[in-house]
This record gives sequence, structure tokens and C-alpha cells, in this order.
Amino acid sequence: MMPFNVIQDGDGLPRIILSEPTGSTAEVLLNGGQVVSWKNEKRQEMLFMSTKAASKQPRVLRGGILICFPQFSNYGTLDQPGFARNRLWSLDSSPSPLPSVNNQSTVDLILKSTEEDLKTWPHRFELRLRISLSAGKLTMIPRVRNIDNKAFSFSLALCNYLSVSDISEVRVEGLETLDYFDNLSQRERYTEQADAITFDGEIDRIYLTTPTKIAIIDHEKKRTYVLRKEGMPDAVVWNPWDKKAKAIPDLGDEDYKTMLCVNSAAIETGIVLKPFEEWKGRQELTTVSSSYCSGQLDPRKVLGLA
Repeated sequence: MMPFNVIQDGDGLPRIILSEPTGSTAEVLLNGGQVVSWKNEKRQEMLFMSTKAASKQPRVLRGGILICFPQFSNYGTLDQPGFARNRLWSLDSSPSPLPSVNNQSTVDLILKSTEEDLKTWPHRFELRLRISLSAGKLTMIPRVRNIDNKAFSFSLALCNYLSVSDISEVRVEGLETLDYFDNLSQRERYTEQADAITFDGEIDRIYLTTPTKIAIIDHEKKRTYVLRKEGMPDAVVWNPWDKKAKAIPDLGDEDYKTMLCVNSAAIETGIVLKPFEEWKGRQELTTVSSSYCSGQLDPRKVLGLA
């Protein structure tokens, strides 16, 4: 396992730098356990960050990859979307039982429940997060352990703000024929009818019982993100479009054009942990060059079906 570097950012807070031999890098904040940058070997940024990202502390930056726990959005009793992204995490010195991985730059973080947390969510937990960088791949492994003497349930999401060239030129494949909750229609349940999801207006959907692989194809950049996930059966697709973007204080008016959120999530059915049980999820983000046939990528090859 390759070491990571810790630097102080402009606010004097620690920022973790992961790097690997081909030249790709990732940056992680202990504030929120948030990934704020992932650059490929050509130094191209893969993650979106708002042009109005707040710079004052405490802050949650609009962009990168956020972890939402113990609930997502307002699907629960807490202020949306949970408190994990507002807490200061620590380096995890004993991330067992996860093994070391060769040829990866890895950092292990941990968040433990505090007395303040127990006032709003009365369950004692340990939330661990491993973030690993290798050539062309960013892997995140969240783990939740119940250290209480009673069972509890939770939901969780890894919110991936992906950088795209032009949202109107992007398509998402792998979610066709699936049921989804439409948050723009009072969470009505629908079935996806399109061959692929394309974008010409605001979208806010939770797709249910999704496959382990989803492809996000950026035609203009000839780049495809492949999202592979385990333990998180749902997927959230979100773009605010123009009117909603103008109403979000920490999002630039035109930012919606260059971002798309496709999130790994466990929302519809809460994850139940008995005392001292542990849950583990996994997300891998990779990028591949898109090859074209009649202007479209063959989704079967990207999704590993061919």
C-alpha cells in the first residue's frame, strides 16, 4: 500500500493527497470525509466542484464525493442529508479487517458517534471509510458498525458529483426498465421507459434495485464513467437544471451544465444492524475512452455484458 501525504489547506485544515505512479491524484478532506478532487494521469479533473463552493468553515463543499449518513436527503427523521458530512473525521489507525492493497494509494478514515449526535440520532456507531486510488480507478469502501446494545437501521449514499462537458450531451445506461421514485412528483413510483437516460430538464430520481454497473457516457469528451457498486442497491440521478440552480446559494447559475450526480445508495430499504454487527459497501469509479458506432457507445461492452 502506497503512503499518502497530508498538507494544510488555505484554512489551515488537513488535506490528504493520494497519488499513484501513472500520475493520477485524489484529494480528501477530514472535514466530512469528502473527496474534493480526482484527476487522471493527464491531470484532467473527473469530479465537479461548484464555482460558488463555500470557503468558510465549517463548510460542506458543493461537489466532489460526499457521504450521506445515517440518512439520505429527507428520507428519515433528521435534517437532510444526515450529519456525517458535517463532522470532522479522523485517520483510522486500525482499519481491520480490511487487508492492505498493493499498488494503491489508500487512506482510512473513521467517524465515531458523539454525545451531540446521540441527541438527534440515539444510536452508537463507528463509520469507517477507505478511499483508494489506482490507475484509472477511485475506490471507496464505507463500513458501519453498531456498537450499541440495541439494533438500528440507517440509509447511506455516496454522492458523486461528476464533471461532464455538457449535460445535454450525456447519457446514462444501465437503469433502463427499472422502477424509480420521482422526487419531482411527490415520490411517485414510475418505471423507466427510455433506452437510456438523457437530459433536457431537471431530474431527481431514486432508481431501485439497480445493477452493479452503470455507465455515464460523455459524448463530447469521448469519456465514459463506469460506476460499480456493491451493498448499495439504489442509484440517485440528479441535475437541478437552470431554475433550481439559480435557487441554490452555493451553486453557480451555469454550473448545472457541467455536472451530473449519479449516486450509490441504500435508501428504499433501510440497512438493519444488530448489536456489534457491521455492514460494508463498495463503490468503484473508473473512466474509459468511449468508442463510437453511429455516435453511440456500445453499452454492452462498457457494462461487461458482451
